[in-house]
Amino acid sequence: MNIRELMTSDVSCCQASDSIEKAAQIMKSVNCGSIPVCEKNKVIGIITDRDIVLKALAGGKGTTCKVNECMSTQVITCTPDTDVHEAADLMAQHQIRRLPVCDAAGNIVGICSIGDLATVNILIDEAGGALSRKDIPTGSRS
Repeated sequence: MNIRELMTSDVSCCQASDSIEKAAQIMKSVNCGSIPVCEKNKVIGIITDRDIVLKALAGGKGTTCKVNECMSTQVITCTPDTDVHEAADLMAQHQIRRLPVCDAAGNIVGICSIGDLATVNILIDEAGGALSRKDIPTGSRS
């Protein structure tokens, strides 16, 4: 089974120049905790609700802070043809909950979450492994 069969293809994105308030409003409207940051349909980063709180608000930057001031720029992606087991392994290895899906030209075409993988019975252990490792504190992760 490939990611294409599980991914959400209607992806909401923001731009690096958007305020974190706008990013948070997008997250609220689609009921999620992170969104890709795109430029001309190419993923250049990802911003999470945690990034907004810890890097912007707790850092005293306020809601007018720009997305590019607190987004993560090292984004792990996959293609629509990526095997679901490989995607689960990527999520576990990199301790991430969402995986942007990009076509051969690098354009975002979808996103796959741990929740999407968990809907496939054979992936519950793999997806759960990524979740359990996500909550282990490390000094290098924000």
